[in-house]
Amino acid sequence: MGGLSMDQSFVQAPEHRPKPTVTEATGIPLIDLSPLTAGDAAAVDALAAEIGAASRDWGFFVVTGHGVPAEAVARATAAQRAFFALPAERKAAVRRSEAAPLGYYESEHTKNVRDWKEVFDLVPREPPPPAAVADGELVFENKWPEDLPGFREALEEYARAMEELAFRILELIARSLNLRPDRLHGFFKDQTTFIRLNHYPPCPSPDLALGVGRHKDAGALTILYQDDVGGLDVRRRSDGEWVRVKPVPNSFIINVGDLIQVWSNDRYESAEHRVSVNSAKERFSMPYFFNPASYTMVEPVEELVSEEDPPRYDAYNWGDFFSTRKNSNFKKLSVENIQIAHFKKTVTA
Repeated sequence: MGGLSMDQSFVQAPEHRPKPTVTEATGIPLIDLSPLTAGDAAAVDALAAEIGAASRDWGFFVVTGHGVPAEAVARATAAQRAFFALPAERKAAVRRSEAAPLGYYESEHTKNVRDWKEVFDLVPREPPPPAAVADGELVFENKWPEDLPGFREALEEYARAMEELAFRILELIARSLNLRPDRLHGFFKDQTTFIRLNHYPPCPSPDLALGVGRHKDAGALTILYQDDVGGLDVRRRSDGEWVRVKPVPNSFIINVGDLIQVWSNDRYESAEHRVSVNSAKERFSMPYFFNPASYTMVEPVEELVSEEDPPRYDAYNWGDFFSTRKNSNFKKLSVENIQIAHFKKTVTA
């Protein structure tokens, strides 16, 4: 991978290293969304209840019958493989920087340990460029590689299909919380959603490194495409063990993010996950991170709080939170990354 070689920066602390064998997860909710197209109210209610139970018990689920055209997925994954197959200097031409965090990168850190992967980030909707860039302000402008025919078109088509699916799942989550179906839609008027292309090359020391270290997703929902190699591990709630999520053909994995946890006032919980690597096969995945407008103040929705169940979080600004997280992923920090736990109210008896 453009000369990635194993060194100390990739080595996980002993307690976070993957075990030689990770058990395949059983009982992961597999939800068929095809009843949505029939428009049968009872079927939609049943789907919402399934998604609610999965969000409460697992923090993630797998969807089939999602309506995303197979050709759109095939074009996007072909574009992804073509990009990562480029020579290192071609990839470096669209390298991201701290101030402009979109494009290619191969030194991502999760919880201050370097990840064994290379990535390419893009936004489906570029925000209007600021008239003047304030000191420390991030500029979200896509860096498209030159001379890679169809790359941009394939990913823009994929992004449109992902957004449609994201809003359908958001509606089902709102229904499952007995909220108005479009109750959460308004937060996504000016999205900060982004798509990441991941490439995990074969790793000479898969017992010491991780493709992505343990973490929870900061946004609302993540829709993940993964190839058939496998490597996504989720921490099982019941016993805290890491279990492997087996790839299911023509499916997407949906991760409930921290924002849903806060909006739901802890009825739902985001899932802790990581990516293991192996020494024999490269792996590709494509997460779509569905994120709200940067000006969003994140707090439990008022319909879900009461005297008996007061808000468990103080409000925080999504744009500030996201920028802080982005910077901590960019380089190793001497402090812990920002987490929603920092906004948790202290409960007094």
